[in-house]
Amino acid sequence: QVQLVESGGGLVQPGGSLRLSCVASGSIFSLNAMGWYRQAPGKQRELVAAITSGGSTNYADSVKGRFTISRDNAKNTVHLQMNSLKPEDTAVYYCKGTIVTVTTGYEYDYWGQGTQVTDSS
Repeated sequence: QVQLVESGGGLVQPGGSLRLSCVASGSIFSLNAMGWYRQAPGKQRELVAAITSGGSTNYADSVKGRFTISRDNAKNTVHLQMNSLKPEDTAVYYCKGTIVTVTTGYEYDYWGQGTQVTDSS
């Protein structure tokens, strides 16, 4: 059993900052790529940022230069630092981990429950 739990969402003014965190726990053999996705009302879920186990990163064009993804492999944690937030960043943010479990030895994608980020304007 693997769980991903996000935290750090909330209400923020335009131009403000938030830091999201996601902790993976359970029968984890290896935690490979991790990423943050978001889904705004009426829109499809989209990739925001991703990071490999080696630290290579990838960002959506809409957040480049404003968001930074990082990870702490020792703590099975991934963060998303969001600066200069815009109204269009309002969405539910989901953490995804590509994880090899101890029990199966296979790689699966696991998702967190999501955390809401809302522009206060």
